[in-house]
Amino acid sequence: MNILIVEDEVKLAEIERDYLIQSGYEVSLLHRGDEVAEWLQTNTADLIVLDIMLPGLDGMEICREIRRKDDNMGIIMATARVDEIDRLLGLELGADDYLCKPFSPRELVARVKAVLRRYRLNRNNQDTENVDDLTLLDQTNCVKYRDRIIELTSVEFQLLNALKQKAGKILSRDQLMNLMYQDNRIVSDRTIDSHIKKLRKKIQALDDSREFVRSVYGAGYKYE
Repeated sequence: MNILIVEDEVKLAEIERDYLIQSGYEVSLLHRGDEVAEWLQTNTADLIVLDIMLPGLDGMEICREIRRKDDNMGIIMATARVDEIDRLLGLELGADDYLCKPFSPRELVARVKAVLRRYRLNRNNQDTENVDDLTLLDQTNCVKYRDRIIELTSVEFQLLNALKQKAGKILSRDQLMNLMYQDNRIVSDRTIDSHIKKLRKKIQALDDSREFVRSVYGAGYKYE
């Protein structure tokens, strides 16, 4: 699998490259945003790790341009600001994941593997619900996983349904609140966190080797 890293901090880019190579990936480096389009004309990448603040052309515009032409390339965006992630989510740029600097190289490798795994499943035309064997049983607030069934509260069921429909995509707390409470009631993000905590505890008991709902620091939650 081919990975393109676009990062103007040369030493950081080289560290990221070395860890990804150790994990079995082929890696190319670019240090300017305005070099990406030309590079993609003669090269291919399965995934791009894209910094936001780049000389020549910023990462947000690069992401938009890639998504206009290609829905099959994984995109992980890196930012130095936690508060930037909420804005990026709101812009719906089409990125698959976001990392806030500083992050560990191991975390980057884990995110790369997760995004590429989802794309492999999509290429095989496999539905996520069938792949993970987790099924939401409508009108019962129950979830079936393989041969086990558990009951959730109405709010937990709705949260899981919202996350599962956007599998692999990060949903911010604000997005979840808007989906859950369309009657404009006032709800704090701590309420969402509390419900998610209880939901994760219940479904984690179905398979403790897998993290169904992952917390993304500073951004929100996503179903994997």
